[in-house]
Amino acid sequence: MTGPTTRADIVVVGMGVGGEAVAGSLAEAGLDVVGIEAELVGGECPYWGCIPSKMMIRAANLIAEASRIPGMSGTVDVRPDWTPVADRIRHEATDDWNDQVAVDRFTGKGGRFVRGAATVLGPRSVSVEGVGVIEARRGIVLATGTSSVAPPIDGLADTPFWTNREAVSAKDLPASLVVLGGGAIGVEIGQAFARFEVEVTVVEAAERILPAEEPEVSALLADTFRSEGITVLAGRAATQVGYAGGTFAIRLDNGDDVTAEGLLVATGRRPQVAPEMLRALELEPGLRALPVDERMRVADGVWAVGDVTGKGAFTHVATYQADLVVADVLGRPTPEAEYRALPRVTFTDPEVGSVGLSEAQAREQGLAVAVGTANLQHTARGWLHKAGSHGLIKLVMDTDTGLLVGATSAGPVGGEVLGALAVAIHGRVPVEQLRHMIWAYPTFHRGIQDALRDLPIG
Repeated sequence: MTGPTTRADIVVVGMGVGGEAVAGSLAEAGLDVVGIEAELVGGECPYWGCIPSKMMIRAANLIAEASRIPGMSGTVDVRPDWTPVADRIRHEATDDWNDQVAVDRFTGKGGRFVRGAATVLGPRSVSVEGVGVIEARRGIVLATGTSSVAPPIDGLADTPFWTNREAVSAKDLPASLVVLGGGAIGVEIGQAFARFEVEVTVVEAAERILPAEEPEVSALLADTFRSEGITVLAGRAATQVGYAGGTFAIRLDNGDDVTAEGLLVATGRRPQVAPEMLRALELEPGLRALPVDERMRVADGVWAVGDVTGKGAFTHVATYQADLVVADVLGRPTPEAEYRALPRVTFTDPEVGSVGLSEAQAREQGLAVAVGTANLQHTARGWLHKAGSHGLIKLVMDTDTGLLVGATSAGPVGGEVLGALAVAIHGRVPVEQLRHMIWAYPTFHRGIQDALRDLPIG
């Protein structure tokens, strides 16, 4: 490594959501902070993830809502057009993938910004090609995030397949698309594109789409997809991919072939933990994520935040962890990290929100489990809402403690209804106390009350 050696109080490697939050807060507190980013300050969420994808989904949902007008409030003629969606992503969300505003936001707080790929040399030392070595007096914060994983399918690497980045930045959509992977990214983008008249096929190697969610939710979403003309091939794995003449050909493990103009690979993401990073920090080789304690410490003088910790690939986890790191660096008292009530939402239609343990996870842990469910279409709000009201609420209770340990909310506002369930689990509110709440009427939240009636008393 050539170049001078410089010093700072804190060096933050990776300026995604978590890294930017730590770096900015510590700079505002008066520390000399160097933030290093090889791509864009802000990371995946504002440029290729949460924000632009939800713009796509909002636009697609408007098309679906318009299609529900007949029989309820009149007639409508809807003609989908991707152009305004692509323009909005470029000009409102991403500044055409320019992060100058974010860089200025950080440096305006007193931080020093370095563009480049960093190599961790030790607990308090980092190098950046063309810049030199940066030594940290207090320590370093690792926020290197995750990257898309392309499975080792024969021929795939030689084709122009998309990840979520190419899908989000597309100015034009293909006439047809195969989505490899029926997890959150795959089903969100797949449904959104289908509503813009793309012929979509979702291929999932597991036995059901959204395999991390409750099986009832997987069945609900699969039925919804089929009703919208989306083909769902679950329990099928791709074994070979070819591309010729503008067409992808995907061979499945049952011998069938699926063809399409486009191919989106959404088979997961992997924390960016380089082998040299593990060696420099004297950690066990081959770790998939950085091990952290309750204060987000990896080692003396080393903290980690965000996806690289393996605690959940969500923006809200990264910002939660960032607050813990800032408090620890500044010597402030802070609660220990807790992930028992970690919520997540898949923004399909219906939205799928979940928090805590699934029924299967609770049983695997040896808990005495009781389950309560409610069909949203059978609630007053579902009847009033009519078109597009399909959904369910599922509660998982530990009968030994009388507490909820997990919950799922799927429906038109599944993510919003999840808020009440997350509070119940995080605050350890007894089921009997929830049972005696006064629930607003008529709301989708009231489905929680219906599901509570399924749970045992006492």
